[in-house]
Amino acid sequence: MIYKYEDKEIPLTNLTRLYGAVVIDMQGEVAEMSLEWFDLYGDKVKLLNYVLVFDYTPPGENVRDKISLEFDTKDELLEIMQEVAQFFQK
Repeated sequence: MIYKYEDKEIPLTNLTRLYGAVVIDMQGEVAEMSLEWFDLYGDKVKLLNYVLVFDYTPPGENVRDKISLEFDTKDELLEIMQEVAQFFQK
């Protein structure tokens, strides 16, 4: 299965995890954090964007193999997450 978003084609086979997150700037350090973490501590950091992460990394591997889509708002992220979820409900 392939998910098409704008000019990207993202394979859904061999996907180990699919999750939404935020990319933040915390005193000059850029990091990816969970949406739950951001709900708790978001007022202490600068939000750069929301991301939907397609993670292909096999369990136990240290080198990450992932593709991320970036969004300006949480609503955009949630909309695309629902769209991708449709592929797994068929």
